[in-house]
Amino acid sequence: MTSSRTNPEEPTGPEGLPGSAAWELLLPAASAPARARGRSLQAALREAVRSGRLAPDTRLPSSRDLAADLGVSRGLVTEAYEQLTAEGYLRSGRGAGTWVGGAVRAARPHARDLAPRSPGARADFVPGTPDLSLFPRAAWASAQRGVLAEAPHEMLGYPDPRGLPRLRTALAELLARRRGVVADPERLVVVSGVAQATALLGFVLRARGTRTVGVEDPGSPQHDALYASAGVGTVPLPLDGEGLAVGPLRASGVRAVVTTPAHQFPTGIAYSARRRAQLLDWAQSVDGLVFEDDYDGDFRYDRAPVGALQGLDPEHVAYAGSVSKSLAPGLRLGWLLVPESLADEVVERKRTMDLGHPTLDQALFARFLERGDYDRQLRRCQRAYRQRRDALVAALEEHFPGAEVTGIAAGLHVIAELPEKYGPQEDFLERAASAGVAVRPLSAYAHARVDDAVVRLVLGYAHLSPGRIRAGVGLMAGAVRP
Repeated sequence: MTSSRTNPEEPTGPEGLPGSAAWELLLPAASAPARARGRSLQAALREAVRSGRLAPDTRLPSSRDLAADLGVSRGLVTEAYEQLTAEGYLRSGRGAGTWVGGAVRAARPHARDLAPRSPGARADFVPGTPDLSLFPRAAWASAQRGVLAEAPHEMLGYPDPRGLPRLRTALAELLARRRGVVADPERLVVVSGVAQATALLGFVLRARGTRTVGVEDPGSPQHDALYASAGVGTVPLPLDGEGLAVGPLRASGVRAVVTTPAHQFPTGIAYSARRRAQLLDWAQSVDGLVFEDDYDGDFRYDRAPVGALQGLDPEHVAYAGSVSKSLAPGLRLGWLLVPESLADEVVERKRTMDLGHPTLDQALFARFLERGDYDRQLRRCQRAYRQRRDALVAALEEHFPGAEVTGIAAGLHVIAELPEKYGPQEDFLERAASAGVAVRPLSAYAHARVDDAVVRLVLGYAHLSPGRIRAGVGLMAGAVRP
């Protein structure tokens, strides 16, 4: 409902909104047949107070103003005010106006928490979550104070959609030094995690006419939904012991493919040098794109991490990473490095998507990088996660003799294949769940359903202390003992 009045004395509710804005909910009552209009108006006011849409201590417009707004007689509004005052919904005083009373206790709206969790699990081995207690609160708070003290006023305006130049420069130095990428700050875009990087590329590819992209099988289940949101379908492509199988890739006809070559999720393998070269040969032969998701490339425990694929061919590889495993996924902070041919389109899509990443968060992370705090955090996480991986491998050897842990010593999860006596897999999972153990099989990440006789598990460990790892594996062993 609109009103032509601009009186600064117009009554306001507790949030300072013009009172007339709240009366749109009364318009249907005002449009009721003449004989029912009074009862309808009273019922609408009563329900508005009861439901909490009109909060206690909200001042109502005068009967004259409300009648004018609703296009009804003043007597009709006066009668409604008097009736609801008598019932306790409203209160009034001579010369003090009419207010919503405090007698009605409207139920507070309930906000659900849809964050992904394993409710009620006594032991949670679901992969993907880092140890959030390792978040460097003191160093982060210090950086935040510094940024707030130093930030010029103009930094609080709309940013370059690629990100603050200060952060892109610091990120380019970090990625070139630690991951061997060819990092041009002009082609680096700050994003809300790898999920947004994936969606951005999906929209750009769709605009260029791409209808399908290849994804690793098994692989991250999030890719299907993220590309679907951009109107792009996915084609599952099989892996072999060296990485993505090139024959099926060429036969598929796709010209874009998503990969995790440093530490494939979930199988845990690293692409061989031969397979990396073959993948780039394919991209060049079809003028295609390889999207490299470097989700945990910093965490290698037996040797230095393999450099990023992007460093070998920056014009055919888009590279993405984030702080979700090194700091916290709740920060929603990541980066996307794109080939020059895609840069303008990706930046424009980022601009129309959200007008840029929050500037204070960017400046804070830039300071964190510049002072060496991020390197220290990576070293801290690497020590902790290596210790936890060792604890998990030892616990499996103790409680599941003959279990085979496959994949490289890296990342935040392992693949464990258990002896045949623990199968079939479906029975194993049921018994583990009944004991309160949350665990995922490798087949959960495959596109086609697999009924495994052999139990193959994807065990996340980063979020668990060594003691909880040992206790959890013991609990699982006790529940599934043959």
